[in-house]
Amino acid sequence: MKNNSSEHLKFVVSILLCALLGYALGIYGNLPWWSFVVTNMFIALLIIQKPIKSFMSGALGIGLLWLGLAFVIDNQNHHILSVKVANILPLKGSFQALLAITSIVGFLLGGLASLTGSFMRKK
Repeated sequence: MKNNSSEHLKFVVSILLCALLGYALGIYGNLPWWSFVVTNMFIALLIIQKPIKSFMSGALGIGLLWLGLAFVIDNQNHHILSVKVANILPLKGSFQALLAITSIVGFLLGGLASLTGSFMRKK
C-alpha cells in the first residue's frame, strides 16, 4: 500500500512541477517558448517513474497549463483573435477547436519531453 501511494504522490508532484516550471519559464524567463521541454526532461530524470507515467505526468502538466492559459487569454479578448485564427485554419471559426488543438500540442510536447527524460535515465 505504501508503494502505491508513493507512486501516486510522485505522479501528482511531477504534474505540478511540470506545470509550475513551464509557467514560470514562460512568464519570468527570457527563453524560447519551448524551454519547458528541458525542464520536463529534468523532472523526468529526477522523479523516477515508469516511462508511461512519466509521459502522462509531463503531458498532463503542460497540456492542462496550455489549455488554461489559452482559455483565460481567449476569454479576456472575447474570442476575437482565436475566431480569426480559426477562420484562417480549416476550423470554420471554432475557437473551441483551436483551444483543443493548442492543448493537444502542449500535451504531446510535454509528454514526449518527459518520456525522453525517462528513457535518458534508463541508459
